[in-house]
Amino acid sequence: MEDSNPIAIMLADQAMNAMGGREAWDNTRFVSWNFFGRRHLFWDKAENKVRIDRDDMVMSLDMDDMTGQVWRAGEALQNADTVNKYLKSALDMWINDSYWLFMPFKLKDSGVTINYVRDDTTKAGEPASVLWLTFEEVGNTPQNAYEVWVSDETRLIRQWAYFRNAEDKEPAFVLPWDNYQQHGEILLSGDRGERKITDIKVWDKAPKNVFTSPEPIYKASS
Repeated sequence: MEDSNPIAIMLADQAMNAMGGREAWDNTRFVSWNFFGRRHLFWDKAENKVRIDRDDMVMSLDMDDMTGQVWRAGEALQNADTVNKYLKSALDMWINDSYWLFMPFKLKDSGVTINYVRDDTTKAGEPASVLWLTFEEVGNTPQNAYEVWVSDETRLIRQWAYFRNAEDKEPAFVLPWDNYQQHGEILLSGDRGERKITDIKVWDKAPKNVFTSPEPIYKASS
């Protein structure tokens, strides 16, 4: 954050406040969601654990020490190398999938630099301030960069553009952040235009055995 400019930091704070604020985010512990219909995630933010259900696979990972369990068709996998391969895959999925949903709360994370670059309008015609996000030794793809449109009216993030490399002249995609909904104490947006994050839920407590059993914990939406 040391290279971020003051206007960008102010806008990042306002975006977080518009979604409930830092305290509400810190108070949010258990969140689940369906990522584009591909997989379902259950995250314990306090314990840094994630469960991912994908097809007939269930992966339960403690991200602090990279230990966990993997089940296929309800049967626990026993081969250590195979389990570790799936646990690493689970971490990669969580890094990607959580950023698509929680990015506004992570604008001031360690290793992230944000700068205000211009005033603009979104594709939907909404006036906004644009932030430029770059990363240093963060996540799996620190070469990525984003532009983020912060609404002048609501201060909610309303659009983002993804650059595979910060030097790229054109983004790989530009997508909206639409349909914010209240979940617990925070607002979240799952609408990325043609791509949808669904079944978003903030839980007061974790379902029993969510990280120790492959038994389903939810019913997929139709």
